[in-house]
Amino acid sequence: MVFAYILFLFTCCQQHSTSDLTNHVFADSPVAAPVKAGAVDEASGIADSRVNAGYIWVEQDSGNPPELALLAYDGTLSKKMYLKGVENRDWEDMALAKGPDPTAYYIYLAEIGDNFLQNLTYYIYRFKEPTASTDTIKTFDKVAFKYPDGSNNAEAMFVDNDSKDIFIITKSDLRTNIYKLPYPQNTGGITEAILVGSLPLKVVVGAGISPDGREIIIKTYTTLNYWKRAAMETIEDVLKKPSTALTYQLEIQGEAVGFKNDNTGFFTLSEKPAMAGTVSLNFYKRN
Repeated sequence: MVFAYILFLFTCCQQHSTSDLTNHVFADSPVAAPVKAGAVDEASGIADSRVNAGYIWVEQDSGNPPELALLAYDGTLSKKMYLKGVENRDWEDMALAKGPDPTAYYIYLAEIGDNFLQNLTYYIYRFKEPTASTDTIKTFDKVAFKYPDGSNNAEAMFVDNDSKDIFIITKSDLRTNIYKLPYPQNTGGITEAILVGSLPLKVVVGAGISPDGREIIIKTYTTLNYWKRAAMETIEDVLKKPSTALTYQLEIQGEAVGFKNDNTGFFTLSEKPAMAGTVSLNFYKRN
């Protein structure tokens, strides 16, 4: 999107990381799988599938239908699934995590984008991860929430498997805030999100947490910021510590980041800039 590209140009000159580079956690260069133009041109969130081995879920942001794409690791589009009765006002991130049924994993879709700060209520859609044979998703939980300080634009969300709390990180060039929706989330009314911290980062566009909950990556347009979480440490406490910048192959409009479900590395995926023929699904292998 043009708006995202303008922000990218702005953030190129910004300093995001809070400590020196770490060089030995993940590979410096990714394994890249080209994605055919037209398949998922405006990827804003990704989550590695558990019930569809070798595939990753992709959501696209505003202006696209309310659907999920199932993308193979080799970049091939398998299919798209619609959410019945849902609008894609501005989907901006997604997660695959535990939820109400302890035997299942759930997809969380974050309706949290608000470029013009014109909304008062935002939504997280939650449903059990479907198999590839599903065509339409008809049943889901709707977690409606508002912020204590009014409208906010956000593009990053993740779910802590330990607590099943939802964390939302705002996108700002002034102050980047962290909000929490504690479990069990209310699906029958509007919850006020809890402000639990802030980050010294500008223009946060994506986030991911490892399956074991011990590593967090928060993405800007130009950096990947990494935290290692100690045993018994809360999300709020770990994000108070300085991050470490991971080596990152720049994607011009890269917004999506997510760990592989076997914890052997992480993926990134960019929107397709107007001047680019294709983008790639990038996998950074753990060293």
